[in-house]
Amino acid sequence: MLQNVAIGQYVPGNSTVHRLDPRSKLIFIVLFAIAVFLANSYAAYGLLVLFIIGAIGLSRISLAYIIKGLQPVWFLMLFTVIIHLLLTKGGEVYFRIGWFSIEEVGVRQAIFISLRLGLLVVISSLLTLTTAPMDLTDGLERLFAPLKKLKMPVHEVALMMSIALRFIPTLLEETDKIMKAQQSRGADFTNGSLLKRVQHMVPIVIPLFISSFRRAEELALAMEARGYRGGTGRTRLRQLSFTGKDVWVLIVAVALIVLLGWWRS
Repeated sequence: MLQNVAIGQYVPGNSTVHRLDPRSKLIFIVLFAIAVFLANSYAAYGLLVLFIIGAIGLSRISLAYIIKGLQPVWFLMLFTVIIHLLLTKGGEVYFRIGWFSIEEVGVRQAIFISLRLGLLVVISSLLTLTTAPMDLTDGLERLFAPLKKLKMPVHEVALMMSIALRFIPTLLEETDKIMKAQQSRGADFTNGSLLKRVQHMVPIVIPLFISSFRRAEELALAMEARGYRGGTGRTRLRQLSFTGKDVWVLIVAVALIVLLGWWRS
């Protein structure tokens, strides 16, 4: 399951979404997140789902691959559904046995919150799947550029965020290898009490930390060997530029927020 995480992966391509400026994609994700939290009806969430499906179609990335990337958050979504079904009450009673009841408000909140989580994970995955690491770093740096006046190391912060994001699939792959190696030696991560399972995770966490520090050191040495000295005086081979498509993407995102805000009111 760990290797199925889509966030942090990059799939090279030449689709409409791939060619968009990374700044417009980053701004769009922020606006889309606002739209997700404004949605409060089945129709509104249906519109957002259709919007996401359309964006996936424009990216030319397999829908099955995107859904597969949701596997690590299925448990969290299921947990959210169960909690709301048990604790959120109100409206029509659909089912009751003694103290346990499933009511209208609980069902609605369970669906809305799980959809909200899924939509945010999918749109974040779509960003990394269609944006090259260096483009993402450049986009973050350009968006944070005004903070340079406050003496904030914008380039370094953007680079750290990009590296952290790109290390997610690497660390998950490393975790999977360590777990398989421990299981081949007789380790059991599924049976026993909660305390036992936590204790069984120690042989995974320690090698993972050691591997992470080793990879970080190797990356630092590689960057120094190539003459990296921070953002001061750096030039770029590829210059970012907004096009008409980027403007339309932002217009559509703002229109979506306005529509859902009007719908909510």
